[in-house]
This record gives sequence, structure tokens and C-alpha cells, in this order.
Amino acid sequence: MWVLVFFDLPTETKKDKKHYATFRKKIMSDGFAMFQFSMYIRHCNSKENADVHVKRVKSILPPDGNVGIMCITDKQFGMMEIFKGQDLVDPPDTPQQLELF
Repeated sequence: MWVLVFFDLPTETKKDKKHYATFRKKIMSDGFAMFQFSMYIRHCNSKENADVHVKRVKSILPPDGNVGIMCITDKQFGMMEIFKGQDLVDPPDTPQQLELF
């Protein structure tokens, strides 16, 4: 599964900028990577693991602004068409899970 977090936070005052920076740093420390400027993604190995990360994001929501959280499957993520200019590019690779027997 993939967890997508997209946000539109105010940055008009110093306090707003601090909330923005704190939120961004916290989701990045939880393993999210920037997909676009205000959209971050994280791969999770199961729905249960995705629920844990969604709960973490909810616990650090800033006081103002809009935040969206969406979970999609690997198959849905793989069907996304991504363009750089007019050129079609490949979506990010799904991280491989280390398996120990």
C-alpha cells in the first residue's frame, strides 16, 4: 500500500511557517518522501502498517490549513501516469521488503 499526504498550509506569519516546517519535518522523519511540493508518499507493506502511519500523521496535524491523507494499493499506484513536461516517466519503484527465513 501507499500512503499519500497532501497539504496546503498557510505561510503568512512566522508562526505559520514554523507549523509548516515542523509538520513537513515530522512526516519526513516518519519515512515519507516528497512526490511533489506539497505531496508526500510512503510505501507500507500492509494495511495495518499503513494505518499506523496514518495515525501518526493525524497526531501531528498543524492547527491551520488543509491536509489530505489517502491510502492506495500498489496496483492503483502503478496505474498512475506521470509526466515530466510532455514525456511519460516511470513511477517510483516499490521498495523491496527484506525477508528473513
